[in-house]
Amino acid sequence: MAINQNHLFEELDGIKCAIVEKLATPQRVAFLKSLLEFNKYTVVVVPSPPPKAPPPPKIADPAATPPEPPPLLPETFTIGVTDVRFNPTNAIFGRLLRAPGGRVVTMEYWQQKSNESRDDVPYFENTGN
Repeated sequence: MAINQNHLFEELDGIKCAIVEKLATPQRVAFLKSLLEFNKYTVVVVPSPPPKAPPPPKIADPAATPPEPPPLLPETFTIGVTDVRFNPTNAIFGRLLRAPGGRVVTMEYWQQKSNESRDDVPYFENTGN
């Protein structure tokens, strides 16, 4: 069990893993998997369990039409790495991850807000320009 919410563990496909991200889209999985594998981590990806749906409302009149089924939810995944010491926050702010170009992975790059990892400007000096 994790000591705090910033360092989660879970068993994915029978392997104890440090959780990198939950409810990730297929595009996010592709990005993180390639980035983490570039950094020599073994990545495990499993489909996320569907969220619990509220119970269907009781129908007072049996002749009434049944309610419509809920809309299909987008397919999401849980991403983990087999190195249980891995913590995404520590890896990013500790400057432990590298992008394929060799530059340090920044929070902006990790969150896919930027296509380029700019490690020449520290995150605390970034004015948003």
